This record gives sequence, structure tokens and C-alpha cells, in this order.
Amino acid sequence: MLFGKTSHLVGLDIGSRTLKAAEIIETKESRSLKSFGMLDITSGTIEDAVIKDAETVADSLRQLFKENKIETNNVAISIGGLSVIVKKITVQTMPDDQLQEAINFEAEQYIPFDISDVNIDYQILGESENNSDQMDVLLVAVKKNMINDYVNLVQMAGLNPCVIDIDAFALQNIFEANYDVTDENIALVDIGACKTSLNILKSNSSVFMRDVSLGCNMINRKIISLVDCSFEEAEQIKHNELTDKISAEDLREIVSSVVSDWCTEIKRALDFFYSAYPDDQITKIVLSGGGASIKEFHQLLALETLSEVETINPFKNFEVNSKRFDTSYLEKIAPQAAICMGLAIRKVDDK
Repeated sequence: MLFGKTSHLVGLDIGSRTLKAAEIIETKESRSLKSFGMLDITSGTIEDAVIKDAETVADSLRQLFKENKIETNNVAISIGGLSVIVKKITVQTMPDDQLQEAINFEAEQYIPFDISDVNIDYQILGESENNSDQMDVLLVAVKKNMINDYVNLVQMAGLNPCVIDIDAFALQNIFEANYDVTDENIALVDIGACKTSLNILKSNSSVFMRDVSLGCNMINRKIISLVDCSFEEAEQIKHNELTDKISAEDLREIVSSVVSDWCTEIKRALDFFYSAYPDDQITKIVLSGGGASIKEFHQLLALETLSEVETINPFKNFEVNSKRFDTSYLEKIAPQAAICMGLAIRKVDDK
């Protein structure tokens, strides 16, 4: 899904709570961070990946680019949520000219939407493990109206959307750019404001993806129900500000209950993987997003899944000029920067 011509792109992560932008300069010797910025947006302008107030978000996008002196207008964006379906399927091995028609036929069996309402793309993964006459294909379907809404939003902000990716793919790209390829089974889990994306890699190939409507806003809503405050005040309370509004014990109980729900849902997804691959063990879970900074989440998830849990560092293999950037700030917000960094390494002619 390409809309531009130049290969140099700004990675733009349009979240329900925060906008993130990253720009990377690539040379033959290295890749370095040129620009990075984050900006919170007004609560309710984007809900569950649905844009409710495009004009307000477009204003925020312009502000984000202006404040961080980002002059490149060509951007890569990503989408996720319940309007996105990613499924690994197996089809008979066939020439490319026949595969498109076969994919459209297969898609109708797996997509819970009218086939005319979605854009379909696919990536051939290779020969099937179980049958040499078949091949595995990663099928992606996204509702057309969702794509149109995000394209219109970005254009309203004066930007040119060159690549539209999927959140989980962007996360996988930045993981592979920073960490060595191994034969381990690894789960990439991104906890955002309104949704959680899970991508399980088996020998560095994606075998299972799922987006669920769980995220950090659950903590805010529980705070609001307890102390009757605004969403913005709840956000401050969550980060241990406005401590006079709620006791430390009540806040701990809220966080514990939400984190427990996250772990339950993640474990349910992992169990689905184990039912398909009973001889495999997920050895590592790599967290990103705002929820990755919650220490209790790490501890409980490791305990319940019997896996090593760590937080992603999307800047690990990139040169970062300490005179230009506050490296302690980048270290603090690193988990939230994962998707926009994954988008920033995309090129227009990528598949």
C-alpha cells in the first residue's frame, strides 16, 4: 500500500494516547537517529484505533513535527486493532499469477468481514513444513474505511503517507534490527493505551498474531471510578502525581488487578500457540509500549508463563548523538518508541 516515491521516511505511530515520530538516517556504515518526538493527544480523539476527531489530531501532528524540527513530510504509519486480521494459511504451491486469485478465495474463509470491505495483502513465507506441495502464506486484511481514515488524517496534517504497515510487523522489524537472530521462540507483546498486540516468532518467522482490547487506559478508568476525576488527572495519578487524590495502596491494587487481566489474556494466547506447537516452548517475552514500564507486570508475567521477560530497546543498534538527544529520556521512553522506530526503517519500495 504505497502512496509516495522517495525512500526516506519518518516513522509515525498514531496511538490512542500519544503520537510518536522517529527519523533515521542510513549510511553504508551505520544507521543513526536524526529526529525523535512524542506528544500526548486529547483524550477521546482516538478510541480503540478509531479516529473520532481528525482535525484535533491533525493539529497535534503538525505540532509534533514543528516542535521536533522534523522537515520530512513522507511518513510510514501503521494500524492495528479489531479491524485488522493477520492469519497464517497454507495453500497449494502455484505460480504468482494464480496465487492472487487463490488468496482472495481463501481470505473469505478467514475474514469475518465482507470481502469487498477490506484490502488484502499477503507474504509468501515458504514451503510448508508438513507438505512439500504446499506453501505457507501470511494473509493480511484491513478494513478499507480504516485505511482511508488514517490516510485522510495524515494528509490533513500536511504529510504524505508512503507506507501503511501493521503494528505487529513494525514491532517485529525493529526487534530484528536490534537483536540477533536465534532459533528461540519469542513473543513480542506491545501494551498500548487501548490495545495489546502479540506476535509470536518461531525461528524468527511470525506464526501467530493477535490484537486484544486491553491496555493502559484500563488503569485510568479504574482510577476515575474510584476518585471521580478527569482522564488527564487519572493519567497523572497513574504516574504517581496528584498523590493526594488516592492512597498508594489503592493505586497498587488497581495496577495489580489490571496487570493480572493482561497476563491472563497473554497466557491464553500463548496456550493457543502451544496447542498448535506442543513440542515448543516460548523462552522469551519481549515487552514494548507504555505497559512495559510496569515492574509488577514483568514479574507476574514471568511467573505465570515460565518465560524470561525483558523490555525492548529500539535504539540499541542505532547511533544516538548524546549532544543532540537526552539519552536518559530516550532510555526511559524506549518501550513506547518501538513501533515508530520500526516504521522509520521502512522504505517505499519494501514489500
